[in-house]
Amino acid sequence: MSLFASILVLGIVVMTAVVAVVSQRRRPLEDDDTDPDYHTLRSDYQSGMGGGSVRTWKVPKDPQEYARFFVPKSNRK
Repeated sequence: MSLFASILVLGIVVMTAVVAVVSQRRRPLEDDDTDPDYHTLRSDYQSGMGGGSVRTWKVPKDPQEYARFFVPKSNRK
């Protein structure tokens, strides 16, 4: 492997590590202060060709209430 290729591979590895650390340490895009009983989840998809979508869900913090979403209404007691 040539010196240039080695430096290129090393640069890619370092940049990947930097991006991973920065993305883990950044603040959430939306705060959950508006409703203390729910988490706000956000899915952001960009295709790279000018298209994409952003979806936001509110999910209850209570595990029992969250589990009720997966039980069909006909089986609820």
